[in-house]
Amino acid sequence: MLRKVFPDHWSFLLGELALYSFVVLLLTGVYLTFFFRPSMSEVVYDGSYLPLRGVRLSGAYASTLDISFDVRGGLMVRQIHHWSALLFVSAISVHLLRVFFTGAFRRPRELNWVIGVTLFNLALLEGFSGYSLPDDTLSGTGLRIAEGVLLSVPLLGSYLTFFAFGGEFPGHVVVPRLFTVHILLVPGLLLALIGAHLTLVVVLKHTQWAGPGRTNRNVVGMPFFPQFMGRSVGLMFAVGGVMTLSAFLAEINPIWRYGSYRPDVAGAGAQPDWYIGFIEGALRLMPAVETRLLGHTLSWNVLLPAVVLPGLMFALLYAYPFVERWLDPDPGEHHLCDRPRNKPTRTALGVAGVVFYAVLLVAGGNDVIAFEFGVSVNTLTDVLRAALIALPPVSFMLTRRFCLALQARDRSRLLDGDETGRIDQSIEGGFEGHRRPVRPAERQVMLVRDAPTPPPAPAGAPRRERARAAASSWFYRDRVELPASEQESERVAAILTAPQHPRTPVERTPRPVGAGPLRRVLRGITRRRRRGTGR
Repeated sequence: MLRKVFPDHWSFLLGELALYSFVVLLLTGVYLTFFFRPSMSEVVYDGSYLPLRGVRLSGAYASTLDISFDVRGGLMVRQIHHWSALLFVSAISVHLLRVFFTGAFRRPRELNWVIGVTLFNLALLEGFSGYSLPDDTLSGTGLRIAEGVLLSVPLLGSYLTFFAFGGEFPGHVVVPRLFTVHILLVPGLLLALIGAHLTLVVVLKHTQWAGPGRTNRNVVGMPFFPQFMGRSVGLMFAVGGVMTLSAFLAEINPIWRYGSYRPDVAGAGAQPDWYIGFIEGALRLMPAVETRLLGHTLSWNVLLPAVVLPGLMFALLYAYPFVERWLDPDPGEHHLCDRPRNKPTRTALGVAGVVFYAVLLVAGGNDVIAFEFGVSVNTLTDVLRAALIALPPVSFMLTRRFCLALQARDRSRLLDGDETGRIDQSIEGGFEGHRRPVRPAERQVMLVRDAPTPPPAPAGAPRRERARAAASSWFYRDRVELPASEQESERVAAILTAPQHPRTPVERTPRPVGAGPLRRVLRGITRRRRRGTGR
């Protein structure tokens, strides 16, 4: 295990950023837990913040003020915790995008993709429960929105709200319950899933980019100890240092400016953290539509953007690896990363999804944007509604064409070489540029690509098989053929050949008796115990 090989590429460090920001979150969260009181009972504040001294506040808000102004290093640790939470969710998001665009979720890593998406969901829940704890005006507004979302669920909404808030909003138990969720339930699930995620990375081996000496059956890189471990530990301390510097230089979540939450007060310009902003934007873009049915009111303007839309988005994320596996005519394993340009349809789908999310995120701050730029908030909302419908398909088409253009550029380079910058003038006055062949290593990177050709469905095939053949043809048909000699084609085929695993016990190589350090230690202990017994 100490000699386990890890590829050496910066994009593989994104997962480590998420891991080490989570470590910082755990350390700072334990410190804050010693001083935070998850209580909604009213107390008279007598701390160091003079504008609120003598005012009746909730226990949670008063203890947060004490952490910020009266606990040594409390404000610094609070801000480190908040910045690390933002980095944690950001790193998971970018890591998932890297895995998606490079095809690192394909067989045999579908389960690890499912775990990664689940970690992202838990990170969203952890962030929401965390910034709701101080019971300030900003977090209270978020809880009011959450109550409206729960109430929009048909038939079960009132029961869900009663369970979450212990009665009418805001109740007296929501902060203690969120505290339990934030420090116990979700962190425990995160730790368990992170352990499972890392275990699968080790067992299934790491993906890698194509290059000299790298095939679909090996891993080229640095050993875990000491090279990779040294670099990884250095990254961990760098993450902690950057988070500390961010907390020192940039103020975040100044709850003393917002005031304690009151149900009859809504803060102007209240914005959630960015990872929840897409739900806020969907709520603002959805027209006000309600339906009365059998004595019940269906609030489509809340149910669709805040319940149905996120559910569909995450259902698509969970299902995508299995959909692409269904479309792929090659059932083998894939351990080489795809260049995004070589999978134009997948890349275009990913970009369209990012654009869809970005429009919703911008819409979550439409009031602030309208105020800063002096435009009508209604006009801006109409523009964003049109953009939500038009921009994703436009970005899909442009991205696919851009990927094909990059493939055509690779073909041109393989045929004609790279420009050297040297130009000769002939005696007749003409000019001629010089080109040099593409380097062999770079040529191999361009030629090694997994571009299957799905066969058509046979005549009389079931409808499901015909639909699969049509969808697979649409997914893989767009590509530019690259010029390669016969030897290069054979070499590329050998590189892309999937590893063959024995399927029956007869085909498996038997383990040598006594192999492994643990077996040798146990055998040595058994020998010592048997000495002098006559056996």
